[in-house]
Amino acid sequence: MTRRIPQARDRGIPDATVARLPLYLRALNGLSERATLTVSSEDLAAAAGVNSAKLRKDLSHLGSYGTRGVGYDVQYLIYQISRELGLTQDWAVAIVGVGNLGRALANYGGFASRGFRIAGLLDADPAVVGDQIAGLVVEHTDALETVIADRSVSIVVIATPAAAAQHVCDRVTAVGVTSILNFAPVVLNVPDGVDVRKVDLSIELQILAFHEQRKASGGPIMAEEWPDGVEPVNERSIGASS
Repeated sequence: MTRRIPQARDRGIPDATVARLPLYLRALNGLSERATLTVSSEDLAAAAGVNSAKLRKDLSHLGSYGTRGVGYDVQYLIYQISRELGLTQDWAVAIVGVGNLGRALANYGGFASRGFRIAGLLDADPAVVGDQIAGLVVEHTDALETVIADRSVSIVVIATPAAAAQHVCDRVTAVGVTSILNFAPVVLNVPDGVDVRKVDLSIELQILAFHEQRKASGGPIMAEEWPDGVEPVNERSIGASS
């Protein structure tokens, strides 16, 4: 039921590299919109917010080394990265939980241009079921398994309250879904072979608050300033990637 492509990690591409490929693709699409034909590793790295040595190493995993004195062909690199990320085919996505966040995701126009098609919107609230959002009618979560099977859903977005998220997760993994994007403020327990990406906006805001506090105080928070039982945060680990 679920279409799969060779995973990047199965081909020896590090997870940290995979996480940066969308940054490169976004930068490249911006260059393409400005009719830029080639780009140096330094300029592409600056546009993506990484250093050029890391970018060159990342792209070498794709077999793309650029041309000395010329740089990278923008359109070909867009194709290479899109193919590696699986964006050269259509991916059907179901959103479970159609509150404010779910509605915003359903209305986001950028999914289609990146190879993701919203194939179903589901909610357990009778007051929401039947609403029409972005051309789709919200269906009851009782139909979740049927929607996944009939529409070849490959990715499920969970945007439910925390209390409902694990139950939804169990249901979708039971019918073969192995890719989940979780917006619920809870850690999901999943079987081996299931990939979960968690998006927690409150955590990101807390990290920003930490940095704002440090900037306002003019330096690091010293150990004696921390409440009893609270370990200091290792600043280098925040947002760090290899």
